[in-house]
Amino acid sequence: MRKHLVLLAAAATIGLAAHDPLPEMKIGDALPKADLRMKDVSGKDLSLQEIAGKNGLLVIFSCNTCPFVVGSDGSEGWEGRYPALATYCGSNNIGFVLVNSNEAKREAGDGMADMQAHYKEKGYKGRYVIDNGHAVADAFGARTTPHVFLFDGAGKLAYKGAIDDNVDSAKEVKEHYLQQAMEAQVAGKAIPTPVTRNLGCSIKRMPHVH
Repeated sequence: MRKHLVLLAAAATIGLAAHDPLPEMKIGDALPKADLRMKDVSGKDLSLQEIAGKNGLLVIFSCNTCPFVVGSDGSEGWEGRYPALATYCGSNNIGFVLVNSNEAKREAGDGMADMQAHYKEKGYKGRYVIDNGHAVADAFGARTTPHVFLFDGAGKLAYKGAIDDNVDSAKEVKEHYLQQAMEAQVAGKAIPTPVTRNLGCSIKRMPHVH
C-alpha cells in the first residue's frame, strides 16, 4: 500500500511543473498572509493571525479527496489524527487550522459545502478554511495534502513537513514528528527535527493563477 501511495505522490507532484516555482519557506520565516481572511466551515471569516494562539499556530494544508488524507485500499490516511492534534493544540494555546487550497476541485469534492459535510462526518475539531485562488498555499509554498507548518508564539516557522512517518496506520507510527515538535515548542525547548519530508497529493492549483 505504501508503495502505491508513493507512486501516487510522485505522479501528483508532476502537476507543479505547470506553475511558477513555489517559494521554499525556511525555519524562522514569518507567517505569510497572516491578515488574509478565509471562510471557515462555521461561516465565519477568519485570518491566520486571529486563529493563532499564545504558543503558536499549526497550519495543515488538507482536502476531502486525497488518499493520503482520507485513506485508501487499507491505508488509514492522516486525517484520523487531526482531532487529537486539534485537541492538543487547544489544550496548549496553539491555534489549529486546516486549509483547503484545491481550487481546481471546488466542483469535485473540495467546495465549501463538501468541506462542511466532511468536517462533520469525520469529527474534525478546530478550524477548516477555504483558500480561494490558493493564495495562502502559494505564499507558504505548500505543495501537498497534507503539508504541515508549525509557527511559534512569535509567528516564526518552527517546523514543516509531515505529521508522522506512517500514513497507513497510526498504531505503527515510529516517529511522531509533529507531536514532538509541538511538545518541544510548548516546553520552550529546541525542536529535534524541524524539517521532514512532506508526502501527499499535489495541491490542485488552477493554471497560471497566483
